[in-house]
Amino acid sequence: MVETISIFEVGPRDGLQNIKNEIPVNKKIELINILSTTGIGKIECGSFVSAKWVPQMRGTNEIFEEIIRGDGVKYTALTPNLKGFENALHAKVDEVAVFAAASETFSQKNVNCSIDESLARFRDLFKKAREKKVPVRGYVSCIVDCPYEGKISPESVLKVASQLLDMGCYEVSLGDTIGRGTPKTIEELLKVLCSEINQKKLAGHFHDTSDTAIRNVEIGLKYGLSTFDSAVGGLGGCPYAPGAKGNLNTRSLIEAFGINSFNEDLDLDKIKFAEKYIGKINQD
Repeated sequence: MVETISIFEVGPRDGLQNIKNEIPVNKKIELINILSTTGIGKIECGSFVSAKWVPQMRGTNEIFEEIIRGDGVKYTALTPNLKGFENALHAKVDEVAVFAAASETFSQKNVNCSIDESLARFRDLFKKAREKKVPVRGYVSCIVDCPYEGKISPESVLKVASQLLDMGCYEVSLGDTIGRGTPKTIEELLKVLCSEINQKKLAGHFHDTSDTAIRNVEIGLKYGLSTFDSAVGGLGGCPYAPGAKGNLNTRSLIEAFGINSFNEDLDLDKIKFAEKYIGKINQD
């Protein structure tokens, strides 16, 4: 069992992207500025994707220009291709992330190509990232279940995660995209993955659709994972996964394991303040 846990805050990106009403850029900036005071070490601030496909991510360039960067905080963004990566470089992003799916149908619905084609698109991005010494994180969607295909085999996840690591990802985040993962299915998955992959290179990204996210984190900890994605206020879901509920709530994660279980020097009052700010955003 891991003794210390690290939080990867994904609320400003994965959390906000599924809200129907477009959030003004200045309010996203203010949310990130508040999160920068909480002690959380990594904040995913946006995505350099076409606003045509994900309108909520419009203004990511402006966000990185105007946020007040906290000491010791890494500000990250999703980059689907080389153009997105170059935009991220210009915006002085600390690290980037690429994403693939363990489901062929989900890959087609999400990025309009096969899994192999989606990975091939990243080759130039990884080359540039190595040249510029920018860390790259990977995401794998649909690790146990797909909204279109149903159950996904652990071997399918292993294949994609291994390829992302071989390409140059320092870590792969395992995404339970529609939140159907249970302690049983997450354990079945991690038994396979951790027999082939160093558990320190894996992170957990659990949605709370079935109220199992905390128990899934417990299984992750049992298998040696130490980093978990969460979203302040439990924001989130996936625009390409019908019915997907929000991400694991950051405060719920902290309260479940105790503030002293975390690597970061966290300020729970400021996390609660960020939740209140999100409530205001949603009311406007």
